[in-house]
Amino acid sequence: MASKSSHFLQPMVIKLESISTLTEEERQAVETLPVRAQAFRADHDIVRDGETATQCCLILEGWACRYKIMGEGKRQIFSFHIGGDIPDLQSLHIPRMDHSLATMTDATVAFIPHEAMRDLTYRFPRLAAVLWRDTLVDAGIFRQWMACMGQRSAYEHLAHLFCELYLKQEAVGLAGEHRCSLPMTQADLGDATGVSSVHINRTLQEMRGNGLITLRSNTLVILAWDKLVRAAEFDETYLHLRKQSAG
Repeated sequence: MASKSSHFLQPMVIKLESISTLTEEERQAVETLPVRAQAFRADHDIVRDGETATQCCLILEGWACRYKIMGEGKRQIFSFHIGGDIPDLQSLHIPRMDHSLATMTDATVAFIPHEAMRDLTYRFPRLAAVLWRDTLVDAGIFRQWMACMGQRSAYEHLAHLFCELYLKQEAVGLAGEHRCSLPMTQADLGDATGVSSVHINRTLQEMRGNGLITLRSNTLVILAWDKLVRAAEFDETYLHLRKQSAG
């Protein structure tokens, strides 16, 4: 069902304002985009590899991931996404998908027609620049993931991922006091970091034993932020958040 409710688009406004500033006119333009909201169960493809997209997917609630199925059915997760993210924003200019986008939890997604997004960027060039900034931040996250995959141990890699996911959620009001949602399984974490779920389990136990984190009931509690940052050699600059926090 189509809607112009500002309530639907509020997560997108909050996300964009976490990396840039919007005028009141720009906020209203985003909030009145035509959208079709749809609820999905967990582990459901929203857009599949090879499809041609005609709309962008805005995550309203829940978690999603980008992934690709490799030889022998192995899955590589490229990124995790939370409320306010538009994981397939690039489809506005490159509509043929070269990966899939799926829910990780029960989720609500808003579909925004490409023509409406193009009209928005034509009418508000500053908003076009903010959306471009969002894709550049996304590219920065990809580079950090590549560096972790190639040069960091599983322990350092997980520490880096936990710092990143906490800060992303904190920036849009979904986390605080070093506590955040972390609904993925050990298999999901393995598919994202390129190691086995057995290795993930051992690494999590080591992190708990060192007093860095607890992870229960899909909730990550960071017990020693500074130690986690040091273990990961984490520098949050690549997230380009307006509010540098969590320290």
